[in-house]
Amino acid sequence: MEQAWDTVPLVNSSFYQPSTFLMTGFPGLEADHHWISIPFCMFYLIALSGNFMILIIIKKTQSLHQPMYCFLSMLAVTDLGLALCTLPTTLGIFWFNIRRIEFEACLTQMYFIHILSVMESSVLLAMAFDRFIAISNPLRYLSILTKANIIKIGLAIVLRAVISLFPIPFLLKRLTYCGNNVLSHSFCFHPDIMKLACTDIKVNILYGLVVILSTAGVDFVLIVLSYVLIIKTVVSLATKETCLKAFNTCVCHVCAVLIFFIPMIGLSIIYRFGNNVPTLVNIMVAYIYLIVPPVLNPIIYSVKSKQIRRAMLKTLWWKNNPI
Repeated sequence: MEQAWDTVPLVNSSFYQPSTFLMTGFPGLEADHHWISIPFCMFYLIALSGNFMILIIIKKTQSLHQPMYCFLSMLAVTDLGLALCTLPTTLGIFWFNIRRIEFEACLTQMYFIHILSVMESSVLLAMAFDRFIAISNPLRYLSILTKANIIKIGLAIVLRAVISLFPIPFLLKRLTYCGNNVLSHSFCFHPDIMKLACTDIKVNILYGLVVILSTAGVDFVLIVLSYVLIIKTVVSLATKETCLKAFNTCVCHVCAVLIFFIPMIGLSIIYRFGNNVPTLVNIMVAYIYLIVPPVLNPIIYSVKSKQIRRAMLKTLWWKNNPI
């Protein structure tokens, strides 16, 4: 059985950093990890194939080369990144009981998970802005969201995530850690790592709070504001049929917003105030936060978007009936 520490820090030592961390699957269910891996394999397969399919269809279908689908492509790329970040360590535990991860590798995985989470939040905000412009000012839609402006928005999304989270690994490296190096999840997560430290983590807590409020917090408020303005515009439309048509273009995005922000808010609350929350609840909410959006987003857009559905059927029909 693996030990929960690599080496015991010396009593007089003022600084200790573990060489590795031990990740955790489902505590108490280690004997059933092979069975538990089956739904996770299905989730990852759906996430990877679904988002790849969305990207291929948008690239190959000329009629989908519009701002709305450019932002959907960004969302698909972000979801692919999130799935690929957690897949190796999660399935490594379930299949081969590989729990050890190097300290630097853990910080790298954590950094990319948080970057992609912030990027997903930003892309959802960009998609809300896209829907607001399309509904409130349709005549200027293409002149506002030009190809150049979409590229600028994409670069801003990436830079915002990279810069805002850049200090996080260094804030963790400066900490002195206790002998215990067991993480709560099958992936590395900033609040989970910093709780293993023996020294004062107020700076980490404060900076983490500032980042989440200034990124996902601001994004969520602006998304809600966008929909308040959208509803105000839609209500003023002449006919009921026009109202329903306008609302229908927002259904997919609303679903994507809910399945991303609800688990994220729940996980943040658990880490900050849920000291008595059962471990299994903490683990399940974390998996829902990181795995469910990449799984459901391509399904939602494939089912609800006529353009995506038609392009998908056309692509599949062409493959089965080549000229």
